[in-house]
Amino acid sequence: YHSVDLTDAEAVGQVLGRIRETTDRIDLLVHAAGLDISRALPDKEAREYDLVFGVKADGWFNVLNAAGDLPIGATVVFSSVAGRFGNAGQTDYSAANDLLCKITSSLRRTRPETRAIAIDWTAWGGIGMATRGSIPKVMEMAGVEMLPPEAGVAWIRRELSSHPFHGEVVVAGALGRMAEGYHPTGGLDPEAVELRGAALVDATVKADLLEGLVVRTTLDPTTQPFLNDHRIEGTPVLPGVMGMEAFAEVARMLAPERYVVAVEDVDFLTPVKFYRNEPRTLTVTARVQPEGADLVAHCRLEAERMLPGSDVPQRTVHFTGSVRMSAQRPEQDQEVAVSKAAESPAIQPPDVYRLYFHGPAYQVVGKAWRDDGAAAGRLAEHLPVDHEPSSTPTVLAPRLEELCFQVAGLWEAGHEGRLALPAHVDRLSVLGEVATGETEGVVAVARPVPGQQGVFDCRLLDPAGRVLLKLDGYRTVPMPGPMADEVRAPLRVVMT
Repeated sequence: YHSVDLTDAEAVGQVLGRIRETTDRIDLLVHAAGLDISRALPDKEAREYDLVFGVKADGWFNVLNAAGDLPIGATVVFSSVAGRFGNAGQTDYSAANDLLCKITSSLRRTRPETRAIAIDWTAWGGIGMATRGSIPKVMEMAGVEMLPPEAGVAWIRRELSSHPFHGEVVVAGALGRMAEGYHPTGGLDPEAVELRGAALVDATVKADLLEGLVVRTTLDPTTQPFLNDHRIEGTPVLPGVMGMEAFAEVARMLAPERYVVAVEDVDFLTPVKFYRNEPRTLTVTARVQPEGADLVAHCRLEAERMLPGSDVPQRTVHFTGSVRMSAQRPEQDQEVAVSKAAESPAIQPPDVYRLYFHGPAYQVVGKAWRDDGAAAGRLAEHLPVDHEPSSTPTVLAPRLEELCFQVAGLWEAGHEGRLALPAHVDRLSVLGEVATGETEGVVAVARPVPGQQGVFDCRLLDPAGRVLLKLDGYRTVPMPGPMADEVRAPLRVVMT
């Protein structure tokens, strides 16, 4: 057992020297030293600031520096929610804890063999600095739950033994005002946000510490054709393709100078239903991070609903996915145009829309046929507008993806005798100017993936054979109940 002042570099070096004489490695290095002198920054003496900051920051530097080339299996530093979120009167304490987290992150490069973890503890109850004087009462008034020692003490062992994660971990219950933003919009000026190509999104936006960009938009099935003409058993349902469009629009608000080149890893978790034809407010969040030369916005679409007998709204996450944005427009692929001779025999719209529940704006299949082991479908002509205001362009031309979805569904209905709904998309690649791409002659070719039931790859081709969109890994989920024979019969004749 060695007792030492961590801010004394020479003394720390001597202790690590004695340790080096007895071992050739350090299995676990835990840095739990800390000191807090809570006081507003203008009222704090420089020596107090230096002491609070130095115990954590200089102390950790001194230990790592003295360890030198000794192999270290894992490091755990005790940070704080004050380092993650900031806290009044704890500028020095917050800064030191945040620096510990940054050093922990840097160990991935400077000591790649070391598993480094930073734990952002909330205030502990019963023991520790936060138990002094009136601090527990202040925490309670601020809505901060204190951590019971019996839960916290066991945490490090579980963190080290249960999984291989390394990085920053927040350990807390409710954080109350500490996790709340300091400004209603996070300091963002909604009027300055560019709404180019925003057919779904209004200007109700804010920047959130945890969520990123938060956008709320209210949709009304009595005014939006994509809702009025997209109903299940009479109830308007948000099309999955419009969910992907919302993701693309919100992502472009973050980087309007970039091109949306893909929407990836999309999960349609649960339908967004508009009960009793009433408007609903949807929330779309986008948290962006760099990935190579691209920016990737991780998105989520959710909505709240007040259930009978409850005074707390039920919040449901409906769709998730990521939008990839590039500084360069992607190059177009060229594929062999679909043979027009292959269009006979064909499934005609009356047979298509005995299967599907769509109204005029989403009756996108003009005709469909079998083509070399795949299903092909031509975009219907003279479609009515699908969104209002119709003069606002979309980013992804959602009805082109809808054409892919429906053509794949015709193959599945003909072969499997089942009606299926969208469940997942691995990747939607945007290769052309698709916002105005609903032109005559566009064809979707949906090819089933061998050995995977209900999984398709789809290509959207213009009349010259240029690929506008690629839809890879489109997966469906079947609706319950059998399909009527008279509905399936014309589909089976063409698709099998």
